[in-house]
Amino acid sequence: MWKRVEKTYASLRNKVDFKPQIGIVLGSGLGAIAENIESVYSVPFDCLQGMPMSTVEGHSGRFVFGYINRVPVVVMQGRVHYYEGYTPQEAVLPIRLMIRMGVKALVLTNASGGIRDDLDTGDIMMITDHISLVPSPLIGRNDPSYGDRFPDMTEAYDPALKEMARAAAKKVGVELKEGVYIQFTGPNFETPAEVRMARAMGADAVGMSTAIETIAAVHMGIKVLGLSFISNKACGLSDKKLSHLDVQAESRSVVGKLSSLISELVVLASNK
Repeated sequence: MWKRVEKTYASLRNKVDFKPQIGIVLGSGLGAIAENIESVYSVPFDCLQGMPMSTVEGHSGRFVFGYINRVPVVVMQGRVHYYEGYTPQEAVLPIRLMIRMGVKALVLTNASGGIRDDLDTGDIMMITDHISLVPSPLIGRNDPSYGDRFPDMTEAYDPALKEMARAAAKKVGVELKEGVYIQFTGPNFETPAEVRMARAMGADAVGMSTAIETIAAVHMGIKVLGLSFISNKACGLSDKKLSHLDVQAESRSVVGKLSSLISELVVLASNK
């Protein structure tokens, strides 16, 4: 996998000479946030050797390089998921690639289902911790150039970035809720029984990404902030049946406030 990341990185460098400071991953329906940055380059995944492809509707599958308030960033417009048939190691390759580009912090976003009673459609929840029901991307031979064999996950989501997110939310007038996120494999939505299990395990929101990306980033010593957009109540907690189209539609409604939050956060994080 190290060789594959290096091969993809070399392919990227043949097309783009840009040094991002912060990496941002956009979840389902949130790709329009990338349109709000001062774009310099755009590189589709299929132009990069060894890069896994995003196959999900609503995930464009490209890197956008540019500036948010003069801070150099790389935005991953559409992620790669474990449920698309990739191994966990392949699913986090784009994360390792962004870190290889030189980013010092990652902002991971996703659309998720609210489990906790006070999490309603349209809310933004900052991830304080996670539970992963997906195999770890660190399984297999460890490359010490990436990180320790047994990385500590006590503070997987960086305390300083969380404080910055709270300050940014207050400044732009966005209510920021907080909670624990759980990653299921997908692509099917969870059953009501599985949602009850997740609640019993201490989860507040459920989705199909992010946790394994955080593990890979922490493995490589990078600070992470996670933001979940609550696109629906989790299965069994409302009378409405779940669909990916509804997730995309609800996500588009929150693009403005999430973009404002991320823009302010990028400024604060770049000064640290």
